[in-house]
Amino acid sequence: MSKSRIAAIDVGNDSVKAIFGKADYELNLPNVIAIDTEDRPVIGIEELDKKDPLEGIHIKVHSPALRENNVIYRVGNLATKSSNATELDPGSSKSEEDQSLVMLFTSLALDAVREENAAVFKKTNEVIDATYTLGTGLPLREVKEGRDVAYRSQLLGSVHQVEFLVTPKYQGLKVNIKFDEVKVYPEGFAAYINLVMDNNLNIINRELVDKRIIIQDIGGLSTDIAVIKNRNVDDDKAQGFNIGVAESLEEIREEIRTRHGVELDSRRDVVEIITRKHDRNHIMVKGNRTSVHDIVDRVLLELAKKQYRHLRNMWQKNSQTEICYFVGGGSIVLKEYLITLNNSLDGYNIAFFEDEKESIWMMANAYYKLISAFDKSVKNEEKNEASNKKHAKN
Repeated sequence: MSKSRIAAIDVGNDSVKAIFGKADYELNLPNVIAIDTEDRPVIGIEELDKKDPLEGIHIKVHSPALRENNVIYRVGNLATKSSNATELDPGSSKSEEDQSLVMLFTSLALDAVREENAAVFKKTNEVIDATYTLGTGLPLREVKEGRDVAYRSQLLGSVHQVEFLVTPKYQGLKVNIKFDEVKVYPEGFAAYINLVMDNNLNIINRELVDKRIIIQDIGGLSTDIAVIKNRNVDDDKAQGFNIGVAESLEEIREEIRTRHGVELDSRRDVVEIITRKHDRNHIMVKGNRTSVHDIVDRVLLELAKKQYRHLRNMWQKNSQTEICYFVGGGSIVLKEYLITLNNSLDGYNIAFFEDEKESIWMMANAYYKLISAFDKSVKNEEKNEASNKKHAKN
């Protein structure tokens, strides 16, 4: 019988971050898919199997939860090279997009097929039966609208299958995914949990626990602003907005293409150009190092002003706030613009994470802490029940 394995998955606009088991495996995939055909050209199977599976994810996905079923996709890095690659559109809802589910199922399947999990999941012929206890999340706006309930039920009630087609090492394998339990957390609350608690939900940041805090989580497609008071998210004050960095990244990408004739594969390429340590805001044009600083500054400053207005409005409504934390991948992209605006305008007490990985992985880490604690409590209850039954018999 298959055991259930813990999975914490943050399906972010830019990429999917996932943590499995006893934090023994982490996965980071670009959130890009491209519809494909059953055969894709490769140079010999021997050559294929020497490659990294994560560079050649080619799958067919079957799930009753999908609107478009039994579709073949290139996923992640392989998809970024396709002319028909799709990323999540601004204004879309994470809970209703096939792409979010395809990325979720792909991440789970990539964990399930690993040799290290051969003793965890049952394998019959080329089919692996994998059961997971899943912690994931949705934007605050979608949770407030009650969409988390439908999202959870469509995951829990079915078997979802990922079939690996022309994928290095895993070609021909199928993974049947079932869920023992699914917890869907609001993203703002998750960010707070990660700020103040460790993996066992013990408090590690006492100075923050009883403070009034605003957490502004800037993602690709949305921004969540959580108000923390008395150790809880104030549901009435928390707000979600359909504004993230994706639209601005697309604008930068399009202007680079129009002005310089350079075609960037995805938004992730734009993020790399504007955040890297060396040659930041530069691209190569016909072999010449060329600055795109003016494009980047104009577009990102405009977005930073919009984000700052949200902060100002929220702080005015919550005047006793002590600090605002900017988190999420978007906060890294906008950091210097937000700091400059704040210094010249209101001078709020704002903070960012110096560790970029911590900010990007914040949601996945929070889901991992929450789902691990839930799993531990369930196991303790089962243990106590078994012990009570044993005593009753005696």
